[in-house]
Amino acid sequence: MDYISSDRKLLPYGMMNFKDIRLDNYYYVDKTSFIPLIEQSDRFFFFIRPRRFGKSLTLNMLQHYYDVHTKDLFDDLFGDLYIGKHPTQDRNSYLVLYLNFSGIDGELHNYRKGLDSHCGITFENFCKIYADYLPQDTLEGLREARGAVEQLDFLYQACARAGQQMYLFIDEYDHFTNAILSDAESLYRYTEETHKEGYLRAFFNKVKAGTYSSIKRCFITGVSPVTMDDLTSGFNIGTNYSLTPDFNQLMGFTEEEVREMLTYYSTTATFHHTIDELIELMKPWYDNYCFAQRCYGETTLYNSNMVLYFVKNYIRYGEVPRNMIESNIRIDYEKLRMLIRKDKEFAHDASIIQTLVSQGYITGELKEGFPAVNIVDPDNFVSLLYYFGMLTISGMHKGKTKLTIPNQVVQEQLYTYLLNTYNEADLSFSSYEKSELASSLAYDGAWQSYFDYIAACLQRYASQRDKQKGEFFVHGFTLAMTAQNRFYRPISEADTQAGYVDIFLSPLLDIYPDMRHSYIIELKYAKYRDPESRVDELRTEGIAQANRYADTDTVKRAVGTTILHKIVVVYKGMEMRVCEEILS
Repeated sequence: MDYISSDRKLLPYGMMNFKDIRLDNYYYVDKTSFIPLIEQSDRFFFFIRPRRFGKSLTLNMLQHYYDVHTKDLFDDLFGDLYIGKHPTQDRNSYLVLYLNFSGIDGELHNYRKGLDSHCGITFENFCKIYADYLPQDTLEGLREARGAVEQLDFLYQACARAGQQMYLFIDEYDHFTNAILSDAESLYRYTEETHKEGYLRAFFNKVKAGTYSSIKRCFITGVSPVTMDDLTSGFNIGTNYSLTPDFNQLMGFTEEEVREMLTYYSTTATFHHTIDELIELMKPWYDNYCFAQRCYGETTLYNSNMVLYFVKNYIRYGEVPRNMIESNIRIDYEKLRMLIRKDKEFAHDASIIQTLVSQGYITGELKEGFPAVNIVDPDNFVSLLYYFGMLTISGMHKGKTKLTIPNQVVQEQLYTYLLNTYNEADLSFSSYEKSELASSLAYDGAWQSYFDYIAACLQRYASQRDKQKGEFFVHGFTLAMTAQNRFYRPISEADTQAGYVDIFLSPLLDIYPDMRHSYIIELKYAKYRDPESRVDELRTEGIAQANRYADTDTVKRAVGTTILHKIVVVYKGMEMRVCEEILS
């Protein structure tokens, strides 16, 4: 375990309070240079980013910068940061109202009660904090108003009477979409709430009304564009900056920022790797997010929470964490289950997710917003996957935006849930059996039993619908199963000519330095009605392609001390007909 340095900055993993980070000697990646850009943008600012990307901390930083109450702390909080050296005229000039919708019950039948409760408590606290800036009867008047809509109306008018300006922050404004997208009944209720005279629509109408009065600025964040589009006719003055190049790096860490962090800690802790080696380890797991088409090829972003998790564990134990994915930063499972359910509603031969896994990419047009009722439109669904962090921008393809799975963390989760879609009832793979087979594959070279197990599971769980998909199903299922193996990072590359997929099981030697075997799997598929000669043709193709792939720099660099096995697998329909090692 690492020694503890008394003057070493702590890592702010899971922290969202900017004041605590700055005053209690935590490491902070300076994002304050974006403050002037935000001020130069439209005053009513919408911003969408995936979960665990630093949205709440960004909002909290902005709160402390603009709050009249933190004026005396300005030098302590911002003095050595960019904005401390280049302050704007608006600093510490607002009464800050911060609403966090994540704490509100997501069930729509309780939503009005939950919204009233959260706003009531927050509004009352606002009156007490800013008592010296507001008319004396403000708190009493607020208590006489009924519900969030009336109270907000009263509050911004009270601020206007006192000549005060409000800065409104709303974090996770779309929190309740967890429930509304999962079934038809909730969707009906959702439509009622966001259209016509619905309560949520009325609330945002009142926010809009406040912008004519004392609400001078808004900053609203979430993870989904669905609610925003449904609310826009109620609050149609906000501007969505989520896809804007200027704000591509507002949240998440650039590689330069990750290197600076690692360099700092390398001088205060025992490091057993160089900075370059650590970057090479982290990059395939946490990097490769791009949030603006024009920024593609320039700068990619790391998921900030995942980086902090890695660095925290590396400093503490002096080694790479065995689990590169911390349980607290996994994607919201219920949301992903919702995505899978929606994906099954597509009237296509292959679903969006299965196409993504098998082809390696999908194309579409990213939408800034769309109504919930149109979620199953292909471009809308692709956009939803993108906003949830399941996809990243990877250039253009045939005039459309090309999107790929950003990294290993997302790939593992997508593959896990892809397996669940193959058997809706009960996909009860034996965890013990899988673990034993994975260990034997890595340490004993027992590849035959491993692929026999996958073939048996494939036959057992393939529905008639899956069998009709044929090649998509076999490729997707095999990729998903190999992704469960904790000893490897599966790298799949589509052959540009034939569309077949090589899978390189890249050994995680930094985590398991004593493992002995690595693998290339050339996976081929013949249709059930193809002649037997087709199996032999595919086997021959597979041998040539596996040999060619084994000669690439990617494979040569990664195999390290392991023995590389080249395996050709050929399916005919749902039956594995060839599974052999190429000995050369």
